[in-house]
Amino acid sequence: MDRAPSAGRVGGKPSVITELAEKLFIDGAWKAGEGARIPVENPATGELLAHIAAAAPAEVDLAVAAARKAFKSWSRLAPVERSKALHRLGDAIFAEADAMARIMTLEQGKPLNEARGEILKLAEACHFYAEEAVRIHGEIVANTTTDIDSLVVREPIGVVGAITPWNYPAELVGWKLCAALAAGCTIVIKPAELTPFTALAIASMVERAKIPAGVVNIVTGSGSKVGQALVEHPGVDKIAFTGSSAVGLHIQRSCPTIKRLSLELGCNCPLIVTASADLDAAVKGAVRRSFRNMGQICIAINRIYVARPIADAFVGRLGEAADKLVIANGIDRPDADVGAMASAEPLNKTKEHLADALAKGAKLIAGGGAPEGDAFTRGHFFRPTVVAGCTHDMKVMTQETFGPLVGVMAFDGLDEAVELANDTPFGLASYVYAKDMDEIRYLASRLDYGNVAVNNVDAGIMNAPYGGRKQSGVGYEHGREGMLEYLNFKHVRIRYGEPKGR
Repeated sequence: MDRAPSAGRVGGKPSVITELAEKLFIDGAWKAGEGARIPVENPATGELLAHIAAAAPAEVDLAVAAARKAFKSWSRLAPVERSKALHRLGDAIFAEADAMARIMTLEQGKPLNEARGEILKLAEACHFYAEEAVRIHGEIVANTTTDIDSLVVREPIGVVGAITPWNYPAELVGWKLCAALAAGCTIVIKPAELTPFTALAIASMVERAKIPAGVVNIVTGSGSKVGQALVEHPGVDKIAFTGSSAVGLHIQRSCPTIKRLSLELGCNCPLIVTASADLDAAVKGAVRRSFRNMGQICIAINRIYVARPIADAFVGRLGEAADKLVIANGIDRPDADVGAMASAEPLNKTKEHLADALAKGAKLIAGGGAPEGDAFTRGHFFRPTVVAGCTHDMKVMTQETFGPLVGVMAFDGLDEAVELANDTPFGLASYVYAKDMDEIRYLASRLDYGNVAVNNVDAGIMNAPYGGRKQSGVGYEHGREGMLEYLNFKHVRIRYGEPKGR
C-alpha cells in the first residue's frame, strides 16, 4: 500500500492527478491497481491526463471486505461522532475547493467557476448530512394491550455500492457518500471512468478528515466490469446508482441477490411557458437549464412548449440569448458560460438529434455546430443550439439528448401542454413559467414528475427530497428522505411483566 499524496499537494495535474493515477483507495490506504490501464483525457484539448487502473475482481472483493469489516464499528459509533466526521470532511473539501475544481475541469470540461461551485455543494452535502446524522429516531406505536410496547427503530442497511456518473463527479458522489455515512453505512464507490480523479481527490479528503479505514473505499474501472462486480457482489447490501435509464434497468434486472436500490436515472425534461409568463425570466431560465454543463444533466430542459401567441417572441429571444453564451476551455476562461462536452459520445448524440430534427422539418434558430477557432479543434465543443417548429416524432422531443440542444413547440391550451409534457416514459423534473396562479396550480398538480419547478429552474435543493417517477428511477436523494434510503426499519415488540415487589 502506498501513502496518499500530501494534503498540501491537492492541486493541478502535476501533483494530485499524477500521484493518484493507477491507484485504488481501499481500507484507508492507496493501492496500485492490478488491472488494465484506462486513459483519462482532457475533453477540451484531447490531451492525455493520466491512466487509471481497472480494479481486478480480487480488488473489488478487498474493498467490499474492508467496508464490511468497518461497518461493525462505524454503525455502532455514536451518531454525534459520525456527525463530527462529516463536518470535518466538509471543512477539508471547502479548504481545497479551488484545487479540486481544477481537477474536475481538467477531466470533465466544465468551466472552472462552475466546477468550484459544485465542490462547494459537495461540502454543503457533508455538513447537511452531518446534522441529519444526529436526528435519526424511531417511534413507539400503539399495541393490543397496555403491557406491550412496539418500538420501531431504524438501523443502517450495511455496505453500499455507489456507481456514479461523469456529469457531476463531485456532487453525485457526495449525495450518496454523505447520506450513507450519516446513516451508519460504509461505502464502496465506483466513479465514472471519464472523471475518476475528482472522486479520488475526495478520498484524499476522507483521509484528511480522519474517517476510519474501510468506511469509504474507491475502486476505478468500467461500469460493465467493476460496476457490475459491485451489483453482483453478495457482500453489498444496497446499490446507489445515477446514470441512464437503460443501465438502471440493467442493474435492477441483474442483481443476483435481493438488494435495496436507489436509481436516479434519465429524463427528457419539459418546460411549459404560458401566455401569462414573464417572458424575459422564462428565456433566462430556459437558457440556464438547457445549456448549463453543456446540457449534460439529468434535469436539463430538453423540450419547451410555449403558448402560441407568444411563441415567436420567445423563440427569437431564446435564440439571441443562446448565441450570446461564451464557450471556452474552462481552464483558460474560468468564467465562461459553457465549456467542452465530456466526451465524443454525448457530442455525437447531440449531432444525431439535431440532424433528425432538421430532417423532419424543424428550423435552426441558434447554434448548430462547433464554434470556430483553433482553440476548439481538438476538444469536444458544440454551440448551444435551439430548434423550433418541433413535433413529437423528433428525437429531441422524445428522448434524452444530454447535450446543448433544445427543441421548441407551440401549444394552444393547457390541456394540450400537459398532455405533451407527460407524453414520455420519464418523470424526473419539469418546469413552468406562468404568472396566473390558476395556471400554476393546474399545471403543478397535473405534471407527472417527481420535481416541478415554477418560475425557477432549480428543481432540487439539499433539504428537500429529490427523485423521479416512471423510468426516471426509484428512491430519493437530498433531504432527510435521502438518508432514510440507507436505513432499515426494525419492529421490536416487548411484553413487560409485573414488577417484583409491587
